[in-house]
Amino acid sequence: MRIAVVTLFPQLIRDALKVGVVGRALERGVFALECVDPRDHTMDVHRTVDDRPYGGGPGMVMKIEPLRSAVRRAAAALPAGSRRVYMGAAGRQFDQSLAREMSSKPGVLLVAGRYEGVDERFIDSEIDEQWSIGDYVLSGGELPALVAIDAIVRLLPGTLGSMESAQQESFSDDLLDWPHYTRPPVVDGRAVPGVLASGDHRAIHRWRLQQALGRTWMRRPELLERRGMSEEERELLEEFKIERTRQ
Repeated sequence: MRIAVVTLFPQLIRDALKVGVVGRALERGVFALECVDPRDHTMDVHRTVDDRPYGGGPGMVMKIEPLRSAVRRAAAALPAGSRRVYMGAAGRQFDQSLAREMSSKPGVLLVAGRYEGVDERFIDSEIDEQWSIGDYVLSGGELPALVAIDAIVRLLPGTLGSMESAQQESFSDDLLDWPHYTRPPVVDGRAVPGVLASGDHRAIHRWRLQQALGRTWMRRPELLERRGMSEEERELLEEFKIERTRQ
């Protein structure tokens, strides 16, 4: 997969993607990364990429010309079918299903805005869609772009040691993850649940599914409403609720 990022801070993107499983995936060629700086596509000595907004108001707006040139330069190196995405608060909520969808694409171009935003004509003419990572304000689109890249790259074959790891993570089945434990077996008087040491793989699977359903019901009930449940899952969740009332 080929990923391009149009950003005023290319070093921020490159440095963040050097570490961890994503950094190793980049080293192994699981995906390729290019960063394009709009300042390199300006025509004046000051390398100006922003200007005052029409209509007045505080802040500055990113100019269309350098952004457009940077995007077209980056897009020219991407495979056909690669989407052009602007990271902005008005966009589609980025979630695991979108990460899965994008992991099957040949490439993606992410545009990280700054200041008060970008000229709307740039969005209209050069962007296929917009993504948001949450209902809050950040200083720029670089961190959202990194979040999206991390989530997508983790799903590419060869990034994790086993694809089973990706399949069992939070939101892989639109559920929160179950609790995890490791040695020692007892910490501050709290023991690891006995089923996890039982060797009964069916019972372990059932316990983990029940815990995932229960956590999702307690913390993100809207996910269950959107996802729905099988009859077995409904029974497991009811057992979870009954057990909680006994505690």
